Amino acid sequence: MLALVAAFGYGVSDFVGGVASRRVAALRVVIVSYPFSLLLVLLIAPFVSGSISLEPILWGLASGVAGGVAVWWFYVALASGPMSVVSPLTAVLVAGIPVVAGFALGERPGVLAFAGIALALIAVVLVSKESPDKAAGEVAGGRELKFTRTVAWLTVGSGVTFAVAFICLHQIGDGSGLWPLAASRASATAVVWCVALASGHFSAPHGSVLKLCAFVGTLDVVANAALLYAYQGGLLSLVSVIASLYPAATVMLAMVMLGERVSRLQQAGMVLALGAVGLIALA
Repeated sequence: MLALVAAFGYGVSDFVGGVASRRVAALRVVIVSYPFSLLLVLLIAPFVSGSISLEPILWGLASGVAGGVAVWWFYVALASGPMSVVSPLTAVLVAGIPVVAGFALGERPGVLAFAGIALALIAVVLVSKESPDKAAGEVAGGRELKFTRTVAWLTVGSGVTFAVAFICLHQIGDGSGLWPLAASRASATAVVWCVALASGHFSAPHGSVLKLCAFVGTLDVVANAALLYAYQGGLLSLVSVIASLYPAATVMLAMVMLGERVSRLQQAGMVLALGAVGLIALA
């Protein structure tokens, strides 16, 4: 259940962040949303049971660094390459690598869980798949976006580092409350601030976009806290693959709120996602 909450939180966060990124550069969104999420965690953490210890804090810091780098590389890949390739490839890496890591750690889900994992991996690819259209050309300023070697490395790098962030959260364990999450948000903030300063995008948005950034930060806390606690009571392979279904929520909101057309592949992916969750829940 908590993994589904995490998936929903990530999906809604991506939708809201995407809306904000249509008005300002995406990096300007995260330089506000990340520190805002850190502030929220620091306000809540003292009221949540748990003690501060070195190892969980280090895993939290590692998770934040990986997540911050992943966001940076993902946005650069989207700006330079075709979203119809970058998005699903990143998504399947985010979903698949923790599954492989879980198996390497000795996790052996049952037959139904294996079937659910397989369905979820297919669903992630289908839901994340977007067909090239005229809008893509407009966003790119009329340029033809190609999946070059550089874009490929950025895409794979973002998928791997997102997956590493998941694995590090799993390694935190229980007993530390939300303090490792605070460490994670602090290190992620440091990464995106350094990137923003180096690229000349260190400028906070204003007005309605600033409110959207705060909303993204709140959703970030909800999603990451849910995932942290889901890992404490579940397998890395199963929790990660459910959490990685977040694109389904993003696509659904885009369809309902913005009137965007959803392709048949994406519709099939959402159906498969429901089936995957059902199988994993039964297992």
